[in-house]
Amino acid sequence: MSLPSPLTAGAEEASGRRANVLVTVLAFTGIAVALVQTLIIPIIPHLPEYLDAPASDAAWALTATLLCGAVATPVMGRLGDMYGKRRMLLVGVAVLVVGSVICALSESLAPMIVGRALQGLANGVIPLGVSILRDEVPAERLPVSTAVMLGSLGVGGALGLPGSALIADAFDWHVLFWASAVLGAVAFLLVALFVPESKARSGGRVDLTGAVGMAVGLVCLLLAVSKGTDWGWGSGTVLGLLAVALIVLPAWGWFELRTAQPMVDLRASAHPQVLFTHLAGLAFGFALFALNLVLPQVLQLPKATGHGLGESLVTAGLAMAPQGLVMMAVAPLSARVTRTRGPRATLMIGAVVVGVGYLLIMGMMSATWTLMLASCVVAMGVGFGISSLPTLVMNSVPVSATAAANSLNALMRSIGTTTSSAVAGVLLAQMTIDFHGVEVPSENGLRAVLAIGVGSAAVALAVASLIPRPRPDAVGAPSETLVKPSGVGPSANADQGP
Repeated sequence: MSLPSPLTAGAEEASGRRANVLVTVLAFTGIAVALVQTLIIPIIPHLPEYLDAPASDAAWALTATLLCGAVATPVMGRLGDMYGKRRMLLVGVAVLVVGSVICALSESLAPMIVGRALQGLANGVIPLGVSILRDEVPAERLPVSTAVMLGSLGVGGALGLPGSALIADAFDWHVLFWASAVLGAVAFLLVALFVPESKARSGGRVDLTGAVGMAVGLVCLLLAVSKGTDWGWGSGTVLGLLAVALIVLPAWGWFELRTAQPMVDLRASAHPQVLFTHLAGLAFGFALFALNLVLPQVLQLPKATGHGLGESLVTAGLAMAPQGLVMMAVAPLSARVTRTRGPRATLMIGAVVVGVGYLLIMGMMSATWTLMLASCVVAMGVGFGISSLPTLVMNSVPVSATAAANSLNALMRSIGTTTSSAVAGVLLAQMTIDFHGVEVPSENGLRAVLAIGVGSAAVALAVASLIPRPRPDAVGAPSETLVKPSGVGPSANADQGP
């Protein structure tokens, strides 16, 4: 048996070091972006006072981030495939920094909403980072690298709540956004220094009509869903938004199918492996919100309610922090399953573990430590599930369409989470108890939301079982190109192999 030469071994070692640095930089960038989502939560009750605005208007500081993030994610993915993923990654992080600075300087509602909207535009950074990994990381290391990158979402989200609560208690609230700006600036510098630009580009022109149509349809749909409980599901505003969405989105789809270089390649998305992966992402996103909604309420509701644990916001945040660490910790295990059994099996295991975790929470709500333990089981399933989705997508599309396909899958998860939030909100609004003159969620209402999480995990499992099995040599392989994007001829991809 021949032994590797010193030159070969040295080259492999150098390649491994570069891959480690790349994954570390992208994971740090993901954490910086994920922190933005939870950064504002501790100060939400105080925003009307800070910004001298009604509570209903101050809520737009959250809604603006949601809407802009939903629109920006697929657009940034498509532009990344066209003009360079690193370039768009830098744009996304730069916008995050600008948005954070605007929020840090805000004393009124209007600039705060503008800043939060800009922060939301950075949501496309995560799928762009995953797509860069496909271009730069060796095939055998791609599953674990992807799992670590997506685990940064959990770390950023879990650490952001207690961290921001501590900062808000100890300092002026503006410090939260200055901290976000500093993290974003560090991430920008690291990306500029250590992330290479991909040579795999699809080229083409920007589909402005498709981008505008998608933006209008998504904003109307998500605005109606996210504000339905506050505005009333039967109100003219909500019904009007839903009507516009039902008209615009089908018309947009019709237009995209007839465009040579669409903003979203619906033909490629109709391929069974891509379609069922996106549907599984939608179901998985729907299942995840139960954890983020139920745990903080159970932890912070007064003990006198009979089902609350009476913890402070900081303690509740610290109790939820281990979830993110668990998501990151299971990355090597989920990657091993992906390599040996395929990403489809990893997704199915994740769905099962999430469902079991929710069942455990339903039976372990009486103490903080048992709730933490059960929530970590859910986090383990989340780590398995979301790490497998990009791999399934990347096994099904060319390198030149990776960012767009990953971004669309991220959008589907976001739509699932937003819809789940609306359903849970309606449910909890109907299932309340009177606590000293204040309506608070009942124990049955919280259990019903957890039951929805179990059902959603079961749906995700069923949909995942319908995903066609890839060829054995396609598992995690970045060279797999099962689906050719619309408008890309043979010559366009001739030099875009691995």
